Amino acid sequence: MRLGAIFYNDFELLDAYGPLEMFGALGDEIEIVTIAERAGPVSSSAGPKTIADYGFDDAPKLDLILLPGGVGTIPELANEAMLTFLKTRAAKSQITMSVCTGSALLAKAGLLDGLAATTNKMFFELARSQSNQVDWQEAARWVDAGRYVTSSGVSAGIDMALAVIQRLFGAEAAQQVVNYAEYQWHTEPSIDPFESLLNKGQLPT
Repeated sequence: MRLGAIFYNDFELLDAYGPLEMFGALGDEIEIVTIAERAGPVSSSAGPKTIADYGFDDAPKLDLILLPGGVGTIPELANEAMLTFLKTRAAKSQITMSVCTGSALLAKAGLLDGLAATTNKMFFELARSQSNQVDWQEAARWVDAGRYVTSSGVSAGIDMALAVIQRLFGAEAAQQVVNYAEYQWHTEPSIDPFESLLNKGQLPT
């Protein structure tokens, strides 16, 4: 299977690399490629850059999509190239995953309409304001809606990734990844220890 991680300027590092660490532990079962609007370096919100292997125009076929969040989500909400790429590629992929405010982009693209989803608790309204056709789950570590799987903020993407690995490759494979990473997996998606932080974050102006 091929997983495409989508990058844009000011993405959140752990949103992307937490899940990618989990999927990468599967070895030959998964090919990971990096994609941005244009191939080349993409800066994270913390500073370190990721090199995008492909641009939107030449990205290969994807079985899985991973979309991180971060402060860069806000300008991307008005980026028609991003929204069109997501709509086109999600329709052809098996599972599209978002971490943190990445679900705001999926909602803006109309991909979550009629489905349950979640997002970063501290900035929940950013995603909810993109579509009133989504069943937004305020108390959820992640939400599996079939073809679309969305997680809460930052580290929750690791739990979501492990749940998707379990669905695709089985419980034993997921546990092997957990052991390899020495990670304490939160296996119950409805238990959200950060629900009390709902909309308490401060968006940049």
